[in-house]
Amino acid sequence: MIPDALDFRFLLINYYKKMGLNEKELAVIFVTDYLIQEKNDLITGDILSLKMNFSAKEIDDILVNLLHKGYLEYNTDQQTMRTTLNPLRQRLYQEFQIEMSNEAKQSSDDNPTEKVVRSFQGELGRSLSPAEIQRVREWIAYGYDANLIIDALKEALSKNRRSIKAVDRILLEWATSEDVKKEGYSAQNESWKNDIDKTIAIAKEKWLDFDDDDK
Repeated sequence: MIPDALDFRFLLINYYKKMGLNEKELAVIFVTDYLIQEKNDLITGDILSLKMNFSAKEIDDILVNLLHKGYLEYNTDQQTMRTTLNPLRQRLYQEFQIEMSNEAKQSSDDNPTEKVVRSFQGELGRSLSPAEIQRVREWIAYGYDANLIIDALKEALSKNRRSIKAVDRILLEWATSEDVKKEGYSAQNESWKNDIDKTIAIAKEKWLDFDDDDK
């Protein structure tokens, strides 16, 4: 069922090219839809030619093409044959849904926090707690790349460690190692030493207690 709020003509203009329709077919569809709205049952090439500059023969060929493409149907209702564009309407609505879904996914992928949270939930098989999501935000704000955080989770899982705290440690180890390689010392490590009270407070949060690498 296509929502009434979605205008058929709007969808048709936006997707006709993608659906393999040309401008002549587009014109015939528009006039056919108009005649259907005007309560005409059977739309033929002869009837359409009265409203268009195409010949009846040319319009008949276009109607046959639309029929073969599955965009047009002729149904019999109480011994009355009717022309319907419902198959085309349904296809247009499907294209609209696909585009909306892709845009939503792209928007989500562009947000690094959402990307990490979605990946964590998939890998861990559960929803993250508010505190865990906040930790992810802190990683992003601190400058960690989303893909790096996801890689750290996979590294933790490979060691049978399934906590945010384990991921936190791996990220710190990687950042420290990278700093040492580049500069000969770790600014990351110094930063964490200067903020050790905050680090300890984070470690004591209840949502970190299930870290099985602390045993």
